[in-house]
Amino acid sequence: MESRRKTAIMNRSRRGSRLKTRTKRIWHVVNDPQPLVSIIIPAMNERRTIAGVIREAARVHPSSEIIVVANGSADGTAEIAGKHGARLLYYPYPLGHDVGRRVGAEAARGKVLLFIDADMVIPARDLRPFVEAVLSGADVALNDYSGPVGRKDAHPVVLAKHTLNALLSRPDLKGASMTAVPHAISRRAVETLGFSALEIPPLAQAMAVTLGLDIKPVHPVPVGRLNARRPQIQGTDSLTSLVAGDHLEAIRWLVDKLGPRAGYGDLGRQRGRLR
Repeated sequence: MESRRKTAIMNRSRRGSRLKTRTKRIWHVVNDPQPLVSIIIPAMNERRTIAGVIREAARVHPSSEIIVVANGSADGTAEIAGKHGARLLYYPYPLGHDVGRRVGAEAARGKVLLFIDADMVIPARDLRPFVEAVLSGADVALNDYSGPVGRKDAHPVVLAKHTLNALLSRPDLKGASMTAVPHAISRRAVETLGFSALEIPPLAQAMAVTLGLDIKPVHPVPVGRLNARRPQIQGTDSLTSLVAGDHLEAIRWLVDKLGPRAGYGDLGRQRGRLR
């Protein structure tokens, strides 16, 4: 009888041990109180990917903080981000496209600000080059990705990016853009551009080039393949229209700043002779 009782106790102990090993431990990121790098992640209904995004972000630099700007999420995104230790900025309503970047930048403490999105898990090895470029002196480190350029009919966003860079006399940037993630900027860039410019990435890029900041493409990340397809409304993509409009706003700033020809000469035309 005594032996059967001991056997039962041992079996319960083994079962308990097995249950403990099966229970997943909740991992937490460690945010440096005085970070060198701030990693900013706007998120809206990204429950499926947010944990993986945070995990990779935590591997980018040993002195970092991870800021998740959870806005308009109704799927538990904010709760997951908080559970894993990210600095959580929570808004129950959507802030608007790219507004989360400004909000995160305003809260950031780092000297380098790295912007990524919550809907794609990019390995840390592909994020580090942007941080390293800024630490080495660049003000703006862009994703060296120009989008699909071999198509007969160019996508409006790809065309807008190339056009703006050409207008800025930076054709070497090709389609590299602050519209795309990942990209990183220096604290100096933030102070020069102002937080509000970060809401309109093409405007921030036009300002960065025109005001003499050091802006360069540093590493290719093919985000076109990683981005989830967005639903269309009546056959149109609202995001495409928004990004195209952002580029027009950047061109308007250039015209206001540099004149009606955006700083380009008149090619020897003598307009005064016209009647």
